[in-house]
This record gives sequence, structure tokens and C-alpha cells, in this order.
Amino acid sequence: MSNRSGRSGTRTLDVSADPARSWRTLPVAFTLAGVLLAIVLGWIAWNTWLGWAWTRDGRVRVYVVSMAPEVAGRVVEVRARDNQFVHKGDVLVVIDPADYAIAVSADEAALKQAIADAANKHQEDIRRQELTSLSTSKEERQTYATNAVEADASVLMARSRLAQARVNLERTRMRSPVDGWVTNLEVRVGNYATIGQRDIAVVDAGSFWVDAYFEETALARIRDGDPADIHLMGYRPLLHGHVEGVARGIQTVNAQSDAAGLAMVDPIFTWVRLAQRVPVRIQLDQIPSQVRLVAGTTATVEINARRSVATADAGS
Repeated sequence: MSNRSGRSGTRTLDVSADPARSWRTLPVAFTLAGVLLAIVLGWIAWNTWLGWAWTRDGRVRVYVVSMAPEVAGRVVEVRARDNQFVHKGDVLVVIDPADYAIAVSADEAALKQAIADAANKHQEDIRRQELTSLSTSKEERQTYATNAVEADASVLMARSRLAQARVNLERTRMRSPVDGWVTNLEVRVGNYATIGQRDIAVVDAGSFWVDAYFEETALARIRDGDPADIHLMGYRPLLHGHVEGVARGIQTVNAQSDAAGLAMVDPIFTWVRLAQRVPVRIQLDQIPSQVRLVAGTTATVEINARRSVATADAGS
């Protein structure tokens, strides 16, 4: 009976000791797990920061072709509408061609007259050259030969004037130089078109790109050809592209000169130095059909240098 009770007492003492030991080790275990989790998350964040460069300061850019009349006259027809998509060679504006058509007819007549006069001068020169020195002098033969050469020059000049007149007549029809959209159309029928004054602008449909303004601290992680993901504000689908180049210069205030040519140096210098933003040009590789690109809109750009390295390694 005593042995059994002794064993029972010992068993009861061991059971009561285990929970206390377990409660004492829980804080240590939680602390170690927290430290380990912080180390892992810090390592992931560090590698992500080294492998990615991103900015919310991006802008969609595009080339705009500004068209100005090359001949003057009254606008008699406007065939384009604002925001209309046009193809290269489409007629957008027609300037009154009457005066230029008359000029073509006049120059055609002048060319015919010059050709006839040149033919006559050549015949006279041939006849004088066939005469003997008793019938004509050397000076007279030279004069007729010179007249024939001048007549040929007159024909060339008449041809040039006719060609210019035909070019001017064709220029009365302003054609789109690219495929794109007519934008900010202000020209109207009845307006007077002045040479060199912009009347119409066309957004080049094949020239969209994105300028991403990265802080200079991120430039070391950006290389030409790195893949880029572009998220436009207002659209869910991602656009894909690649780094085409990094701008090699931005404006420096202290580099400007005054009227006397002296450097204008800012007298204030703060110890807090802000990182400058540098444009990085992103060429678009893939544009979803449901995305409408508009120049000047905002974009968030992410550049993944690691993915570029992985792609290069896989290709090799």
C-alpha cells in the first residue's frame, strides 16, 4: 500500500511540474519566432528593393505633327473632324485652288513658247554655222550659238516654274502625313490660310511612349532593355514595355546666366538634399485593345531588373 501510494504521489508531482515548464518556454518561443519572421521579411523587402524600381510619376507621351499651309488662300473645304482617325495621305483641308490652277495653265503656255523659241534659235544657229566666212563673221556665228544656249536655259526655267506651279496646286490639298487622330481642330471653311501658321495637328498613332520620372537614387538599378510594367490610372489591364533609354541631362538652375553672361548661383543651400528626378523613356511593347492611350495621362511604372537578368540567362 505504501509503495503504491508512493508511486502515485510521484506521478502526481511530475504532472504538476510539466505545465509550469511549458508556460515558461512559450514567451521565448514567440520571441524567437518573431525575430525569425522579421529577418525573413526584411530579407524579402531588401531583395525586392534591390530588384525593383518603381514610380507613380509617369506620363504618357506622343509625337504630334503640326501642319501649316505651304500656300496661302481661302479655306473652301474641311474634310476632317475633331478626334477623327485619319490615314496617311488623307485630305484634311482644301484651300481655294483657282489661282494656282491658273498659274499652272500660264506656266504650261510659257513652256510651250520657250520650247518653240529654242527650236527657232537652234535652226538659226545651224544655218549660220553652215555659212562660209565670206557670208558671215565669226562673231555673228558665236552670237547665234549663244542665243541657242540661252533659249535652252529659258526652257529649263520654264519647266521649273511649271513644276513649282503644279506643286503649289497640289499643296492646296493638305494631307495627313501619318496615321493618327486629328486633335484640337479649329480651322473652318472661310478662314484664310496663312503660310507657316499652324492650322491642324495630328497625333501620330504609332509614336506613343511613357516617360517615367525616377529619383536619381534608383538609376543604378535601371538598365536599357529592362522589362517594365505600366499601370494607367483608370484602367485595370497592365501595359508591358521595356526601358529604351535614360535621359543624360536635366535642367540645372545654377547653370543659367544673367543678361551680362554671369552665372546665376542660388545663394541658399539647404543641408537636406532632395533626390532629383530623371526621365526614363519606356517603349511600349503590348497595348491591350480596351486601353485608350491619351498623351499626358498618369502612369505608374515598375521596372524589374531581375526579370531581365533571368530572361537573358534563360536565352543563353
